[in-house]
Amino acid sequence: MSPVTARVYARRTWYLQTNAVVAAWLAVLGVVVLAHQNIPVADWLMVHLLLLGAVSTAIIIWSQHFADTLVRRHPLGGRRSLIIRLVGHTLGAILVIIGMIVNLFVVVLAGGVLVGAVAVLHTALLGRELRRTKPTRFGSLVRFYVAAAVSLLGGVCLGIWMANPGTGADLHARLYLAHIALNVLGWIGLTAVGTLLLLWPTVLRTRLGDGTDAAARTALPLLTAGVGVVAGASLAGVPLGVGAGALLYLLGLVPVVWEAVRQARHAPPTTFAGWSLAASMAWLAFSVAALGVVVATAATPIDAVARLGWLVIPLLAGFSAQLLLGALSYLIPMVSGGGPQAGKAAAVELNRAPLFRLLVVNGGIVLYLLPVPSLVKVVLSLLVFGVMLSFLVLLVRAVVAGGRIRSRAGSAPVAGSAPVAGSAAVPAGEARSRRTRSGMAAGAVGALVLAVTVGVALDPVTAGVGAASVTAQGTVASASGEVTEATVTMLDMRFAPSSLTVPAGNRLELTVTNGDTAVHDLTLASGLTSGRVAPRETVIIDAGITAASSEGWCSIAGHRQMGMVLQIIVTGSAETDAAADHSGSDATGLEVSAADDLGTQPEPSPGFEARDPFLLPASAETHHDYTFRVGDTQVEVAPGVTQTLWPFNGTAPGPTLRGKVGDTFTITLVNQATTGHSLDFHAGALAPDGPMRTIEPGETLEYSFTATRSGVWLYHCSTMPMSLHIANGMFGAVVIDPAGLDPVDREYLLVQSEFYLGPQGGIADSDKIAAAVPDLVVFNGYANQYQEQPLRAKVGERIRFWVLDAGPNLASSFHIVGGQFDTVYAEGEYLLRNGGSTGTGGSQTLGLAPAQGGFVELRFPEAGTYPFVTHAMTDAERGAAGQIMVVP
Repeated sequence: MSPVTARVYARRTWYLQTNAVVAAWLAVLGVVVLAHQNIPVADWLMVHLLLLGAVSTAIIIWSQHFADTLVRRHPLGGRRSLIIRLVGHTLGAILVIIGMIVNLFVVVLAGGVLVGAVAVLHTALLGRELRRTKPTRFGSLVRFYVAAAVSLLGGVCLGIWMANPGTGADLHARLYLAHIALNVLGWIGLTAVGTLLLLWPTVLRTRLGDGTDAAARTALPLLTAGVGVVAGASLAGVPLGVGAGALLYLLGLVPVVWEAVRQARHAPPTTFAGWSLAASMAWLAFSVAALGVVVATAATPIDAVARLGWLVIPLLAGFSAQLLLGALSYLIPMVSGGGPQAGKAAAVELNRAPLFRLLVVNGGIVLYLLPVPSLVKVVLSLLVFGVMLSFLVLLVRAVVAGGRIRSRAGSAPVAGSAPVAGSAAVPAGEARSRRTRSGMAAGAVGALVLAVTVGVALDPVTAGVGAASVTAQGTVASASGEVTEATVTMLDMRFAPSSLTVPAGNRLELTVTNGDTAVHDLTLASGLTSGRVAPRETVIIDAGITAASSEGWCSIAGHRQMGMVLQIIVTGSAETDAAADHSGSDATGLEVSAADDLGTQPEPSPGFEARDPFLLPASAETHHDYTFRVGDTQVEVAPGVTQTLWPFNGTAPGPTLRGKVGDTFTITLVNQATTGHSLDFHAGALAPDGPMRTIEPGETLEYSFTATRSGVWLYHCSTMPMSLHIANGMFGAVVIDPAGLDPVDREYLLVQSEFYLGPQGGIADSDKIAAAVPDLVVFNGYANQYQEQPLRAKVGERIRFWVLDAGPNLASSFHIVGGQFDTVYAEGEYLLRNGGSTGTGGSQTLGLAPAQGGFVELRFPEAGTYPFVTHAMTDAERGAAGQIMVVP
């Protein structure tokens, strides 16, 4: 192999290897699109796999390549520096994606810092390369790449800020808009414009003229100013400023488009690369204009974000994806090496069915943006994505085709080989080309019509095809063909607005935005659901033809009972008015409560061990560290009865903490459950704003306090509705010894609580909680567990019983049958100590309201079995009873 051939082969291998990273991002994107319904934060993930993954990787590779070409210098640091940037950016992007999926901010932070560091390095290297070279005619285009890299750094910083779980809804919305400006309009948009000015003439096979340099010098200041104004106005919450910035950006596009059109008039685009680049810039201009109008006319940043959901498709598929595919379709053959014939062979593969692909993608996007049924949108999106993903197949074919040519380098041409792009056309070629274009156009139109037809066939009523819509109650409404669009915001455990009015027969389309800090959903009586909506996320629900008044609600445990109900009022027909009385009924049927199984199994399940109530004395340590893990845990709460609880470390009550006045406690809460949770320690006095905040699944919280007062204190989850979280097992005790606590022979801890049974294996019933009618009242989390496995004591021993009423609703009146208390301590004070002032005083109960605690002391005078109960006897009969076996 000659030195020249070796260099060519090395360059080909280099570019194929680097661009394989882009292809890998696209392949992963394809998998996620097909399986997105089962993937957390799927919408966010698809956006970032394309923009942060594939597009950004391609920008790093090709902006360096074009900069080297324009300034006619080798890159600083050679290929090694580019490899460092590629590895750093790829690793950073992967960490950001993993962190978002598992909801760990520290991982997102690490990934974001790495991506930002690469942006700084990229900016510095391009800037130094521009400064150290002699001025060239088109060297100013490199400034587009430098400005783009600076925008990426700002966008990454805002992205990290947005990922911080403490970011409020309004601030998050403003950060989101600025994030779009810097990352999409800045990082990708500026790169696209700079590359187009250079690439467009070469794609058209014409020369770069003075108009290109003039357009670049005019456009760059306007475009960068537009990005800065949009980002700054977004952060400041000035909607009109965003509109002004968008206008500046559009003005910056004018000279670029003008020059591109001028060149295309002399040499019209004939390849997929040219058409795709032109279409991408059209979608960029459309998206910028739409962004400016929507934000400038929005009432608040949150409202603007909610109204911008539809713009994701034009920005991603229309602009970003088409820009990437068009550029790579031209560049890969140009730099793959192997001579002109190998490049032409690769170009033929990447240029297959160009008009068909172009029309399907852009026609599909246009149809998607129209008010068509949701299933039509689904089918169209699958068609568009499938056509775009065919690029990977064509890319493999191109590499193989070029490789065949290279393997025959130096041999004679093969007779009868097919002509390649750019070869002389045969006389009949013009007519054949027109027929081919007509066939591709007809095929594209047919594919789009078929996609719409399939979508309508899958959901004819929603599309307005057919005579009527029939509800589960038998109510009928003729499809009117009209669409009612409504925007609903979830905030402060409410839907805003809380009711919607829809004419009978209209199709209802809901844009639902979660403006809260907790995860919510919207479930309609028809069974349609938004799925879990993360904070600051927006989803669209096509609710179909409205026939009868109904309601929607948040199905996350307790949220409906807190008031998250959306009334849908249908007007305009006698049938719907009559059906209004039935609105809100559960179309899925009634669940059977686990309470129906109480008493069917006489004993606990095999292997059951009662919770050990023995309380160890306080240690000599003055600082105590604990980790509490919260998960969805199925627990037996009575013989034959199971519930899915959310307990701390898998037990209800949770771990018992014990110490002395002056001790400090640090508790790390790890949320491994499916909904948000929090902590509230009554044993510490501190502002609740930070340590008692709700953390979402996957998040971690550190809670520290100093025990300044003695007693037995409740801790519990304080996430609303608090009654549900406590009733579902989220409570425990902290024992802080009073000064001068008398020694005893044994200490026991009993925590009284209530179960409001839902279905077998389900969570607590919120309606029963609201009515304060429990199915079980228990000590230490299980009904009557100390009946068969009694507590132990000896005659004459002094026994102390610490008792805590966790509630959430009922009081306790702790009593030991056959026993008399000579010491009673409640809520930080001795009510009776060693018989009181007379020495012979006694007490029969320890009365506690919910969240109160204390202890009693006594000696058992003789051997026997002593029952203990709450003397609210119906509660004792519900399971709050046990026994103490006293032996000689």
